[in-house]
Amino acid sequence: MAKKTILPTEAEIINFQMLNELAESIYIEMKEFSKKKPDDALNAFKVKNVNRVLTKLKDFLKDEPTVTFLDLLDTETLPSNSDAILIIGQFKASMDNYRKKYTSNYNRWKTIENPEGKQR
Repeated sequence: MAKKTILPTEAEIINFQMLNELAESIYIEMKEFSKKKPDDALNAFKVKNVNRVLTKLKDFLKDEPTVTFLDLLDTETLPSNSDAILIIGQFKASMDNYRKKYTSNYNRWKTIENPEGKQR
């Protein structure tokens, strides 16, 4: 028997959108670092700040099947810029999967309050 999908609330979607914007900003910045110096290690400050967002994202996505593929940046070995892009890219893919799962054909969110994703 297939597991029934439980729709998110509108409050959860607002949280998702905020986290998505933060993740997108981090991804863009890290991509620039990676282009210039892909093998340079991130400093501890950057890892801490990136992980703060990734931790919230991982918690948000905890019930999604993709969560098993989401890892935080290693604070002990300090990953390279290109390693960080790989990890952040996995979070972005998981978020894209979440968005596709809970939006209608018209890119409107399907929520508990609006299960069909109809325009209001």
